[in-house]
Amino acid sequence: MASSAPVWGIEIGQSAIKALRCSLVDGEVVASAFDFIEYPKILSQPEAVPEELIADAMAQLLERNDSFNEKVCISVPGQSGLAKFFKPPPVEVKKIADIVRYEARQQIPFDLADVVWDFQMMPGSMVEEGYALESEVGLFAMKREQAYRQLAPFDDANVEVDVVQLAPLALYNMVAYDRMNDRLENEAFDADNPPPSTVVLSIGTDSSDLIVTNGFRIWQRSMPIGGNHFTRQLSKDLKLTFAKAEHLKRNAREAVDPKLIFQTMRPVFNDLVTEVQRSIGFFRSIDRKAEIADLVVTGNTVKMPGLAAYLGKNLGFEVHTMDRFNRLGGDDVLSIPTFRDNASTFAVCYGLCLQGLGQAQVHASLVPAEILRTRMIRAKKPWALMGLTALMFGMSAHYTMTQRAWSTSHPDVWKGASSAVSTMDSYASGHRSTDGDLSSQLVYLDTVGHEVTGNAEKRLMWLEIIRAVNGLIPREEYPEGKVPTPAEKPLVDRIDFHITEFETKHYADLAEWYTDQVVLRVQEEMIDWHKVTKRPMPEADAGVEIEPPTGEGWVIQLQGFHYYNSPERMGEEGSNHIRKYLTTAFKESPIRLPDPRNKGQMLTWTPQEMGLSFPLLLNDTEPYITKIPNPDYDPTTAIPGMAAPVGEPADGEDAPAPAFFEVPRQDFTYQIVWQPKTLSERIEARKVAQAEQAALDANAPPIDDMPVDGAATDTTGAPIDGVPTATPPTS
Repeated sequence: MASSAPVWGIEIGQSAIKALRCSLVDGEVVASAFDFIEYPKILSQPEAVPEELIADAMAQLLERNDSFNEKVCISVPGQSGLAKFFKPPPVEVKKIADIVRYEARQQIPFDLADVVWDFQMMPGSMVEEGYALESEVGLFAMKREQAYRQLAPFDDANVEVDVVQLAPLALYNMVAYDRMNDRLENEAFDADNPPPSTVVLSIGTDSSDLIVTNGFRIWQRSMPIGGNHFTRQLSKDLKLTFAKAEHLKRNAREAVDPKLIFQTMRPVFNDLVTEVQRSIGFFRSIDRKAEIADLVVTGNTVKMPGLAAYLGKNLGFEVHTMDRFNRLGGDDVLSIPTFRDNASTFAVCYGLCLQGLGQAQVHASLVPAEILRTRMIRAKKPWALMGLTALMFGMSAHYTMTQRAWSTSHPDVWKGASSAVSTMDSYASGHRSTDGDLSSQLVYLDTVGHEVTGNAEKRLMWLEIIRAVNGLIPREEYPEGKVPTPAEKPLVDRIDFHITEFETKHYADLAEWYTDQVVLRVQEEMIDWHKVTKRPMPEADAGVEIEPPTGEGWVIQLQGFHYYNSPERMGEEGSNHIRKYLTTAFKESPIRLPDPRNKGQMLTWTPQEMGLSFPLLLNDTEPYITKIPNPDYDPTTAIPGMAAPVGEPADGEDAPAPAFFEVPRQDFTYQIVWQPKTLSERIEARKVAQAEQAALDANAPPIDDMPVDGAATDTTGAPIDGVPTATPPTS
């Protein structure tokens, strides 16, 4: 069974001290002890000495109860302090304190240095994203000297007070927890349609506190009328002593003439009803949307016969007497006759215990800050003393160990060894310096060597790539190198590509070229190329994933045209002709280049080994008809201005040659990505690839003994430097 530390709620009244001890057991507030100590005289009687009476009662309280080292919460009369409620404008929650400080200067008629004050946001305040929108703030204050006066009896009794609360606010905490808990937990406050309010009237000895609350909002007022006014009225009209009048008031039903008693106290009844009506009327004038449902009366004066009925009849509300608590557990205490007879006087103590247990809606406290600071320092003193003791012990131990270490590590003891180490360190430093100089020279010479050999290869890269691109462009092969005339072989039957422009552009990062538009074009071209060449389409080329080019490189752009656009070759003309021959060549055709290391010998490379990738037809256009001059045209045998001779030739005569031919022409723009690779890099990459292949093939002979088809050979047919080349694929 989980239980929290107990809390005492103590109220020093004008006629008695009330104390209630509660704890939180499994989420339920349970009363574990109480005390009710009446003074021999009421404190407001002329012959009474309040300090002595309170001190004697406190001594009895401490003597009867041995657990006042627990948390203590006390109340002070409502007229001793100030409670103001105001609505700040919509503002950040962290700025509420600044607004309250300004409001405190306006509402409190004293210097703030002479006042103990606190504030809090009331229940039902709307806070969204750190901003207080519809909210109400309670400001509570009491003069510092008044706070010390209320704490004096506890200081004299050596009882530390943890919470000081105004009695009306303690009553509100009790009503909110005991009677309105479901409303506060399950309902959201609507300022335009507030829930019905309850009037709580606490009739004290010399004054009364009136509270109007709906659980979310609270309004309170102290009225200068209480139980003593009934006693004084009896003493005055019936010529009795104060003590006899008080006894007669408490036992009016047993008097010889009860009717006379009630008639004598009627003016005070009327004054009480008038004050309550005035207070409720004023509240309704400042909150016109409020609806009052009932009246709850508390305090020992409610035991006066006929009081509740008189209030209900004259005020027009349903009146309830606070003679029990709905949510307070602890039958061992609640069943005691003394507690049952005086239950209505423990409402403030109950509210104080709720605040001490963290179950109250109002948690502000008016304990002076300097008292809390003094207690905090006093609580930390033992820990500070323990810390200083540990520090002194540590410093002493450190000094002892340091002294022992110093005695074995004194410079005089190690002087000779230190000198020898210094000499050897100087000797080693000289060798390290010499080694560093030689290493720097080696790095320099190595860099120069790489520059010299590397530049020789880099000078050839452009010559190689121009020759490679030129060699990859498909051409017709004619016997003996003689190009036939258009009459001998029509232009539409020639696969030749005519290149008119060769341009290059450098990119520090090829990702700049590989834009979303280019990505889409590459995917479309790869799909069309596989369809034209009737090859199975890999998943990557189908648009699922194509590894983009990265790093530095060049983009080569070719502008050209071709005439292979006969409508009789449906599917092989136009752009498909470019894909079938030009794209295939840049993807698969071998490239033969001279070996700069061995004059007269050739090396064969693939386009990928040369760093060529991403062959791309940029524009997919339609052929158009153009006129090509006829090299065999004879103007003497033709009619001027005619494309062909008119009429049929005579028998035995050849038809005159036309002046020009009309053929379909396809213009295109073509791009290839080139990332340059020197000869050394290509040879090294091929060796690495062959080594990986040999490692995968467990039955393959060693690399140096393995014959390779298409290897680079010299004029005798022997491989060059043992560097094989890949077998060129067939276009």
